[in-house]
This record gives sequence, C-alpha cells and structure tokens, in this order.
Amino acid sequence: MFKFKKELGQVSRLLLVLAIIILVAAIITYLVLKMAEKPAKPPVDTTTQVQLPVYEKQLGNIRFVFESALDRGNLLRASDITNSQYVASYQKDLPVSNSGAKFIQVVIGAQNMGTENIEENSWDIENIVDSKERNFVPLDPYSISPWLPNPNLCGSLLKPAFSPTPCSKIYEVSKESTGLKIRVITGKDNLANNFSGKKTDTFLIDLIVK
Repeated sequence: MFKFKKELGQVSRLLLVLAIIILVAAIITYLVLKMAEKPAKPPVDTTTQVQLPVYEKQLGNIRFVFESALDRGNLLRASDITNSQYVASYQKDLPVSNSGAKFIQVVIGAQNMGTENIEENSWDIENIVDSKERNFVPLDPYSISPWLPNPNLCGSLLKPAFSPTPCSKIYEVSKESTGLKIRVITGKDNLANNFSGKKTDTFLIDLIVK
C-alpha cells in the first residue's frame, strides 16, 4: 500500500510539472506571436488642417507681393483724389452702385527676380475672390482714375532686382464677403505673347483689408 501511494504521488508531481511546462510553453508561444505581429497603424488625423495665409508668390521670375488693401467704404470722396490731373473741386463724389457693396482699393507689387528685363504687358492683377468663390472684377479705370495713382504701373516693364512695382485697382465688393484673396497673373515664362494668348500662370494671394 505504501509503495502504491508513493508511486501515485510521483505521478501527481509529474503531471504538475508537465502542466507547468505546457503553461510556460503556451506563454512563450503567445509572446513570440505578439512580437511577430505588425505594429498597428497610427490613427489617421481627421481634423481639418488650417491653411496659413499667403501674402506673396513667385510665378516664373515675377514675385508678387501684397502691399495694401484699403476699405474705402461706400463712397469715393472727391477730397481723397490722388491723381494730380484731376482737381478735387471739379470732381464729384462717387458712390457704390449698390447699398450692399463697398469699395476696396488693392495694391500688389511685382518684382523681377531674374537676370533679364521682363517685358511690359506680361503680368497683371485680376479679380478679388471671397471665401465662397464669388468673383469681383476691377472697376473700369476710366471711371475711377481720379483715385488711382498716376502713373499706375500695372503690367509695366520689370527690371531685374528693382523694388516691387506697385499695381493698384479698385473693386466693388459685397459687404458680406470674407476671406478675400486677389488673383495675380502672368504669361507662361513671363512672356507678353503668352499673356495675350491666354497661356498663363495664376495664383490667389490673401488680402488684409484695413
């Protein structure tokens, strides 16, 4: 009987040791499999990235740079005439065409960053565009010329390394419009022929309206 109990105890210990060995092997196998797994991909950032404003842009050899944007309200006053060819006492105030609009005068500089002259009529500034992609065209220079500089140098010849040449235009813009930008334009390779042939490069520069 004693011998039987002894053998039974040895079997029990053997089974316990075997169970421990199996458990340890299972743990090791689990850890090896986990280490072999590919790391989980980082979560995708679904938040909208805020785009920083852009106040200058180089197209070809022309660097366009924002200089100013002035809110002139709903009236261009004769007392504010800047063109010396016009006498304020003979010029009437010019109101906006619609009560929901305001005048904005924009000045953009164009600078030649290359080594050769850039011919005239190869660049310009175009429409103001708001956050809802509504376009506002520049006013006819003839009607608002008293309030534009003389000479107004839009599209003029650009010599290398000179200070930016200012181009000024006046627009009627909705009072509801926000996020205003202005489209700058030049002919491909800064060539006047490409400009007139509608082969162009354009960009929207942000405005700070004061």
